[in-house]
Amino acid sequence: MLLQGIGETGQARIRAAQVAIVGVGALGCIAADLLVRAGVGRIILIDRDVVEWTNLQRQTLFTEQDAADGAAKAESAAARLRAVDSTVRIRAEVADLHAGSIGRLLAGADLLVDGLDTFQARYLLNDWAVAEGRPYLYGGAVGTTGATFPVLPHAEARRSTASPGAVAWPDAFATPCLRCLFPEPPPPGLTPTCDTAGVLAPAVAIVAARQVAEAIKLLAGALDAVDRTFVSFDLWPAQERRVSLHAARNPECPCCARGSFSFLDGRRREEALTLCGRDTVQIRPPDLERDVAPIDLDRLAERLAPHGTFRRVGPLLRGTLRDERPDAGEAVTLTLFHDGRALLHGVTRPERARQIYARYVGG
Repeated sequence: MLLQGIGETGQARIRAAQVAIVGVGALGCIAADLLVRAGVGRIILIDRDVVEWTNLQRQTLFTEQDAADGAAKAESAAARLRAVDSTVRIRAEVADLHAGSIGRLLAGADLLVDGLDTFQARYLLNDWAVAEGRPYLYGGAVGTTGATFPVLPHAEARRSTASPGAVAWPDAFATPCLRCLFPEPPPPGLTPTCDTAGVLAPAVAIVAARQVAEAIKLLAGALDAVDRTFVSFDLWPAQERRVSLHAARNPECPCCARGSFSFLDGRRREEALTLCGRDTVQIRPPDLERDVAPIDLDRLAERLAPHGTFRRVGPLLRGTLRDERPDAGEAVTLTLFHDGRALLHGVTRPERARQIYARYVGG
């Protein structure tokens, strides 16, 4: 409240807001910690993954015990953050973000913070932000590099008839969307990933801190202070580049100009993808975007018992498949969620992951 530009009024606005952090990995951990300590009243944590040993180098909300347990990231992060400030209302969603789930997962969010590690999910988040008229703070880090920029959608691009969120801005402050700058996700293999290039934790911290700084400005109503530029940097040669977004809106943008929300409408989806940072493939069954009965994980554990050792860990089932040879690492580990989504650790090829899933879980 002592900071110029926030004060008691700005702090009250921050306290009344709800922020969704999509992806509770390296970026999401730091952003969530800073936002809770800044006094944001309600936080939504969305993550589909579990804690691994390699996460501990940069994912600051997790411990060795979380990695040993294979705990769900969203739940472990929420528990840690509640110990920081018990008055903040935190909703942990152990779920995959896709066209069928995004409306429910982001319900009530005034602002979106990007902690994602796949382009597919980012383009979906961009679609939702533009359609709903919500600010979206892009962030990415890999190797020693990072980049950030804000998406403040133009009012004319908004598709939803629901009430706008707590953050408002005149159209003069609007910015291009993600698809204005990058019309299509890059093809696989074109860009470096955590698997191929690693990631320097300080680069992650800089990106997340910039995202949170802009979030606080927007939530406090300090629009004149918002940095509406694309910022990229490389810490190793200590270089930074800034590009103004003032005239960067693409009049032919399929999303914010033409109103084509192909990711949000479910026309662009993936059933299997390799996760960043380790030898893991996620399998998403085709009917995940429909309302289906949840899997009985206890019954499935009994069925899988002859094939390995399985145990319940909170909202998921986790175990090692004894008869499957790993592509990498020591064993093939299956982590299964109530909605049928699965993570196959020790597998690097999506086609093989699909085969294993069909063999042990179902077609």
